[in-house]
Amino acid sequence: MSRRIIPVADISAVPDIAGAAFTPRGILTDAYARPMRDLRISITDRCNFRCVYCMPRAVFNKDYPFLPHSALLSFEEIERLARIFVAHGVSKIRLTGGEPLLRKNIERLIERLARMTTADGLPLDVTLTTNGSLLERKARALKDAGLNRVTVSLDALDDALFRRMNDADFAPASVLDGIAAAQAAGLAPLKVNMVVKRGTNDREIVPMARHFKGSSIVLRFIEYMDVGTSNGWNMTEVLPSAEVVARIAEAFPLEPLEPHSTAETAQRWGYADGSGEIGVISSVTRAFCGTCTRARLSTEGKLYLCLFASSGHDLRALVRNGSSDADIAAAIAGIWQKRADRYSQLRGSGAPIGQDDGAPRVEMSYIGG
Repeated sequence: MSRRIIPVADISAVPDIAGAAFTPRGILTDAYARPMRDLRISITDRCNFRCVYCMPRAVFNKDYPFLPHSALLSFEEIERLARIFVAHGVSKIRLTGGEPLLRKNIERLIERLARMTTADGLPLDVTLTTNGSLLERKARALKDAGLNRVTVSLDALDDALFRRMNDADFAPASVLDGIAAAQAAGLAPLKVNMVVKRGTNDREIVPMARHFKGSSIVLRFIEYMDVGTSNGWNMTEVLPSAEVVARIAEAFPLEPLEPHSTAETAQRWGYADGSGEIGVISSVTRAFCGTCTRARLSTEGKLYLCLFASSGHDLRALVRNGSSDADIAAAIAGIWQKRADRYSQLRGSGAPIGQDDGAPRVEMSYIGG
């Protein structure tokens, strides 16, 4: 029986560093004047869950060729690249995976990042997204290392449904224990993300809202996205955020809230009784490309400019071939300044997406959500 392999490691190019070095000035904008403010760093391509919308077991099975440790960026390499990105204006770094807590000694990396300050002299905002499976045992160490806050993925409270969705026989109660441990450790404000797939877990929308209402935890509902090529995405399985809000509002009256910033991806809704808020991320039905400030660094050092990209830029090659910080800074500047990605806007408008349309897109499990 042949294995289905999703190519992710050979769709990149080494950036050109010919010409004068570039001195970072704390602000770097792309072709649409969007600054680079957020960097998401995937620190492992492995995960202990096999969620059907991200790493389906049919593809990521026991024979799947995950990256060898030598291919991953070391903590020293991540720190070096992070410092260059921060000099360019990045103020928030989010660690992702795979499942980032599977990376051995992750606390050491967090300590390195937490010591950094932004171009404005402020503490760097260091956050992490996790499936919560290891959070109960690691929450205190993560906080002590300097982690500011966490976002936990949880797609259902129903035990049988959640076990079926993560396809790893992992109980939601254990994720909830991890969330409680994170709260106790002071990793706040804490967010919980639920990917909503019509016909699969949409009946959990109101129970999830009820559970977290009044807890100080912000629950966010994410539309099922057409990311990568392995999850068999179909538009009929997308439940628009407007319907999510409507369902919750029937049980708990809601009122719109102002965004925290123009780059915020979630639309905020507050409970009318003042007992907290929810968010909806309309990644399919409401494009937010126009304010996107995010860059993504893959597990093996490829820079991606869009979650829906089909190619990346090999920064690891520059790090390992002896390039100076100034040369790497110049490469990053050249890449970002040419950035014109707006996949979701083009998809929504029906306009041609570009020459890469139809090419295999990078997997979400490879660069983080």
